Amino acid sequence: MRFLLDDAQRDFARSLDAMLTAADTPAVVRAWAAGDPAPGRAVWARLAEAGVFALAVPERHDGLGPLPAELAVACTELGRHVVPGPVVETVAAAALLDRLGTLGDEATAANWLPGIASGKTAASLCLTSVPGPGSGPGSGSSSGAGFGESPYALDADSADAVFVVDGDTVRLTEAAGPVQPSADPARRLSRPRGGTVLARGPQVSAAAAHAAEVAALATAAQALGLGRALLARTVAYARQRTQFGVPIGSFQAVQHRLADALIALEFAEPLVHAAALALAAHGESSGAEIAAAKVSACEAACSAARTALHLHGALGYTEELDLSLWIRKARALRGAWGTPAACRARVLAP
Repeated sequence: MRFLLDDAQRDFARSLDAMLTAADTPAVVRAWAAGDPAPGRAVWARLAEAGVFALAVPERHDGLGPLPAELAVACTELGRHVVPGPVVETVAAAALLDRLGTLGDEATAANWLPGIASGKTAASLCLTSVPGPGSGPGSGSSSGAGFGESPYALDADSADAVFVVDGDTVRLTEAAGPVQPSADPARRLSRPRGGTVLARGPQVSAAAAHAAEVAALATAAQALGLGRALLARTVAYARQRTQFGVPIGSFQAVQHRLADALIALEFAEPLVHAAALALAAHGESSGAEIAAAKVSACEAACSAARTALHLHGALGYTEELDLSLWIRKARALRGAWGTPAACRARVLAP
């Protein structure tokens, strides 16, 4: 099986890259972290025009998908440019609602999916307690699909809708608690409170398990793009920074560090594409493919972050340097929607 992107997918990636480069995403990220979502929502609208969110929504609800392979391509570019906001959670919420629709609750799906496809609805998803397979934006476990649960919702303070799954019940929350400190200031976590029950029954657990896998795949793709950006920026810096009258990139030790980061990313990329293709082909996943992609991509991104921090020296520790936006997000994505330990356990499960 070929895991290379086709011409249309590469063109799509290039168009997103050009659009996000022009959007000055570091400034957008800093505004989002400070509690000003307006610049981020402007970028969100442009992504919606490009069809990014429609990729997660079926055609019967005004979408283009679900198209996991193209969605992975889009999330890779969003990770490359550290786009803030509940992108993964919106995609996962779309997967949850779509699966609920196919399992009989078409009214709930029809009420929310068109808004997600158009970009008018930014959604967050929190899976606090899911029997069997389940996940959340925080920690992970080895049960079910290998992804754990979390009491926190990402960007609930700025999302248009926050869906919470607790056991076999999904509800739409009415309020969220105060924003909690995060390793990545642009990831604004809070505990959802209260809410209106939208659906209840075993179909909710099945839909949540599917949503968790889609979220883990999207997170893996984000990490892959983020790692690529970190490596590119570090290579450029190694070419211009000099010691003893020569660029540090000419030192063998530096070249080895960069090569190790590149190899990790090169190994992770086909795993991400393979997981997306498996999900596209069957509409389901054993969980092992996505878990392998998630742990490989996130560990590769963290390796690239460590290399970037090391080779930039004291400069790499400063928050004023845009590089810090990528470094801090790498650590946060590592534990989001499945920790490395949980993902490895799922890969090794019989």
